[in-house]
Amino acid sequence: ALFKGMVIQSGNDASVALAEAVGGSEDQFAAMMNHTSQRLGLKDSNFLNSSGYFEGPAPTHYSTARDLARLAAALIRDHPETHALHAMKEYTYAGIRQHNRNRLLWADPTVDGLKTGHSSAAGYCLIATAKRGSRRLISVVLGTASEDARAKDSLNLLNWGFNAFDPVKLYDKGQAISQLRVFKGAQNTVSAGFNEDFVVSVPRGMADKLSAQMVSQQPLLAPIAAGSPVGTLMLTVNGQPWGEYPVFALQGVP
Repeated sequence: ALFKGMVIQSGNDASVALAEAVGGSEDQFAAMMNHTSQRLGLKDSNFLNSSGYFEGPAPTHYSTARDLARLAAALIRDHPETHALHAMKEYTYAGIRQHNRNRLLWADPTVDGLKTGHSSAAGYCLIATAKRGSRRLISVVLGTASEDARAKDSLNLLNWGFNAFDPVKLYDKGQAISQLRVFKGAQNTVSAGFNEDFVVSVPRGMADKLSAQMVSQQPLLAPIAAGSPVGTLMLTVNGQPWGEYPVFALQGVP
């Protein structure tokens, strides 16, 4: 019920209750948030509380559209079991029906998340995500003047993304894209690849300009658990940096 209250009804009180249950206090949970954000590579974020809500400006509590997109991608990738909550249009608790504040759930059947936000300092914000065919995109819209504006701008951004970019499937799930050297292990190498089909979006017509380079974490010391990150795939489009993606061990090395 607390997760539904936080995700669907956008309850700040639910966020605080969950934070205290996990971290012992909201301050301690904020420290955990910042530790996780560093692990995820969120370089321009700092969190002071669990909900992000303040009565006025809070200059030392901040994030960026890029960091929030990375956070949303990590949530979808690492915790798919929670995603269904973000797609729920409503729920009833204690006889009260609560509606999801994400209006795009009604406007477009391909939209299945993710989270709204509002404060006087931040304006009306929305991280939205939609899956069309094999491709999922995430949009981040911040600082709009109304709920209508954030919904309209988010849908326009998603539509533009699907129309202006092409999906390129580079690797199959479980496909070994590299054999990396392992030290002190039962085997001398480990196969590296992705846990899901790896599909990337590139500007329309630029698929033939896409290049990939595998960078290993060195030295790789056993034991290595299956599914643990062992390297990074560096992508460029027409010679310009396009993205960095973690690559995982396809089997364990004792």
